[in-house]
Amino acid sequence: MNTVAHISPVTSIAADEEAHSAKMVRAARQFEAVLLNSLLGSLQHSFSSLGGQKSDGESTNYDYVGMQALSSALAARGGIGIADRILASMRQHGELAAPSASQ
Repeated sequence: MNTVAHISPVTSIAADEEAHSAKMVRAARQFEAVLLNSLLGSLQHSFSSLGGQKSDGESTNYDYVGMQALSSALAARGGIGIADRILASMRQHGELAAPSASQ
């Protein structure tokens, strides 16, 4: 009997679970980035119009891209904890495996 073929399905299941967990972590971080982008975009819009100046289309586009980059960077580094709470809830309900040492 081939030992490698015998071990392979177990390894495959573990790899599938790890890939699923990684996807869920990415999705939670992306969700937090969208929420942060919405929040920060609203704040930026509110405070940018305080001076009474109208913004042109180019600066509005750059502001939007900047907010997206800031939101994504914040979320990737833990954000304000929304993604962590989502992941903790999923773990509590058995929908996500506990994090491994590599995560």
